[in-house]
Amino acid sequence: MAVIDEIKSNLMAEFSPTLLEVEDQSEAHRGHSGFQEGGESHFHVIIRAAAFAEMSRIQRHRAVNAAIGKDIITRIHALSLDIDS
Repeated sequence: MAVIDEIKSNLMAEFSPTLLEVEDQSEAHRGHSGFQEGGESHFHVIIRAAAFAEMSRIQRHRAVNAAIGKDIITRIHALSLDIDS
């Protein structure tokens, strides 16, 4: 399974978001540190879910990273997050 699909699947299962967009931005980082031929190194996630309503910004980021999973986090170079309730 592609990393982008794993990220989507894990976030859907954990948060049942009202909005979820995951974009592989790897190509924009060609020539930079962490770039991998074939992509799957740099991702941007936009997620909206009720679960985030009572969380601080750091709690939201920790929750998303935990949901994505250590296995995936260690395989990618960069992850930017836009999280809201």
